[in-house]
Amino acid sequence: MEDRIILETHALSKHFGGIAAVSDVSLKVRANSLHSIIGPNGAGKTTFFNLVSGTLKPTAGRVVFKGHDITGLPPHRVVHLGMGRSFQITNIFPNLTVLENIRLAAQALGRDNFKFWAHYRRFRAYEERAHEVVRQVGLSGRELVLARMLPHGDKRKLEIGMLLAPNPEVLLLDEPTAGMASEEVPRLMEVIEQIRAQGDKTLMLVEHRMDVVMNVSDWITVMHQGQILAEGAPAEIMANQTVQSAYLGELYGDYEVM
Repeated sequence: MEDRIILETHALSKHFGGIAAVSDVSLKVRANSLHSIIGPNGAGKTTFFNLVSGTLKPTAGRVVFKGHDITGLPPHRVVHLGMGRSFQITNIFPNLTVLENIRLAAQALGRDNFKFWAHYRRFRAYEERAHEVVRQVGLSGRELVLARMLPHGDKRKLEIGMLLAPNPEVLLLDEPTAGMASEEVPRLMEVIEQIRAQGDKTLMLVEHRMDVVMNVSDWITVMHQGQILAEGAPAEIMANQTVQSAYLGELYGDYEVM
């Protein structure tokens, strides 16, 4: 794995009144890696994602993406720079088809981004990109299904497809398996692992399922009360007694590394 750092934060902090949701967080994300962030509810994981993606402005600290300071940039600017972000609640257009959802996501960052109501055949390149992404996320055969008719697991795949459509360099996935039945999780993780295996994407993952985290991650950051408790490869995190007692045992229960 190359050691190029594509994303980093420096003493990043966010206070809500007297509460420090994120406090002095400095981390580095290597290009083309899968970097997971774990911790219990209230650890600051989603707030950290919101700061990196521009959804929130930090109280202090910096966010650096591809060597450029992007601290405080609005989300649409961050997206145009090459970063996509999903949310815990599925964010799709329910009354559009699978293909239309993905095509519009591709078009949003193209030169035709304000021509949503023109006939779709004017945008052949976007349509071709949409078909490519549909295959990539395992939704072939469902192109013309309305998004609201999809089962929850396929809605998650569609959301990832919408992130992939404009071909970002970094994907921030916030609890992608949230609300999914156990039997749906492996199929979604296959999609995520295939994206990773292509070698041209960096993935950051907030996830509460320890079997998922330990099996797909290159690097793990453990957060606690808004701060970094530990960092390391999965084997190091598993062997870390502080993490083991405070997180993997007491808070998450037993898990199995497949």
